Amino acid sequence: MELVPSNCEGAPMNNSDLADHLAETAGTTKADARKLVDGLFTAIADAAAKGEEIALNGFGKFKVKDSPAREGRNPATGQTITIAASKKLTFTPAKAIKDLLNG
Repeated sequence: MELVPSNCEGAPMNNSDLADHLAETAGTTKADARKLVDGLFTAIADAAAKGEEIALNGFGKFKVKDSPAREGRNPATGQTITIAASKKLTFTPAKAIKDLLNG
């Protein structure tokens, strides 16, 4: 099963492309598939906002990590600036996905 964006060859897949593929493979309407895709991403975002790890068996894990404050440099002026601490969402693919990507 290959996911190919409908918009053009080599373009990134977007939510609509994913919903179209889901509708086709699940035999449902595009509107219902779009609701499922939107619901999935909302659930992942809500769990991440709470600091929870999201593990999808056979696909991978989403995890929130803290990025500490650090010093950087303004490329226009060369002036040293402080980059604030933040949180970031990371993804670690499951072994099956790694194997699929690496042949």
